[in-house]
Amino acid sequence: MSNLDTAETKRFGIGMTPENKPIVIASGFVLLILAIGTAYTLATQGTATLLSPTYLLQQLQVGSFLGIVAAGMMLVILLGHIDLSVPWTVAASAMMATAVGGPAAIPVGLSVGLIVGIVNGFGVAYLRIPSMIFTLGVNAVMRGLMVAHTGGFAPQTAATDLMQWLAVGKVLGIPVAILVWAAVSIGMTLLLGRSAVGKSIYMIGNREAAAYLAGIPTRRVIIAAFALCGMASGLAGTLLAGYSTKAYQGMGDAYLLPAIAAVVIGGTHILGGRGRYLGTVVGVILVVLLNSVLSIMQLPEAGRQVIYGCVIILMLLVYGRGQKVTQ
Repeated sequence: MSNLDTAETKRFGIGMTPENKPIVIASGFVLLILAIGTAYTLATQGTATLLSPTYLLQQLQVGSFLGIVAAGMMLVILLGHIDLSVPWTVAASAMMATAVGGPAAIPVGLSVGLIVGIVNGFGVAYLRIPSMIFTLGVNAVMRGLMVAHTGGFAPQTAATDLMQWLAVGKVLGIPVAILVWAAVSIGMTLLLGRSAVGKSIYMIGNREAAAYLAGIPTRRVIIAAFALCGMASGLAGTLLAGYSTKAYQGMGDAYLLPAIAAVVIGGTHILGGRGRYLGTVVGVILVVLLNSVLSIMQLPEAGRQVIYGCVIILMLLVYGRGQKVTQ
């Protein structure tokens, strides 16, 4: 442990490393949101709805779609990049999966996400176009292709039985969507903590030039990260189509900013090189519960957005103060 890490550990307490600090703070905010929501439901409805296992499982089921998108987004942000093509990658994957139908539906949905991710990675790694610009352009292209595919009308195709089961089915009382998110989480943990690709992602995020000089195939790693991000969006889109029983235009619009917020709230540095996947999981839970509590309170949409934004800014200020740029 470096002198800086030792000093930070002493400052924040035993085991409170700089990487753990945002996770602990985000977890505290989760408990605070649950406490406020429970107090509100007790006062207005006479029941502690938010603490019931059924309600919590339902929220985790809804949050699993965001969690899968956020997992892929974290890989890209760890590189110091960002993927703004998520909205229409989600929608395109869902539309193509339902259009094909049958046993090929899910593989087609994943393939659409994979292809978009590879295109994004190639543009960033080889063409050296800033990820924010390139992925935004790809998002516009995907939107145009899907509008052309549907003729501008809502798709009339339906999700397959398997897609619906993965989204709304249950195994031993646990929603299958949560199990899918858990499988993605295990894969992410192993990728980032145990694989050479994961270590390379962190090194590129800290300093790409140094990683290149160290012999890391930076271009291939960048393409792989964007490809996995695209596949995660494709999987989320396929599950969302199953949850809604059909695909629809704009179904991915609601997942871009919350996914970025969940990753950053969980402690992943927006400039790359630092972050833990556990923090992203906690960030997803925080975002989902916050939106749920604000909905229960029946606040106007404008008020919800103000409170939502203020909570995010407050959290970033709380655990962002005092951090020094080490890159």
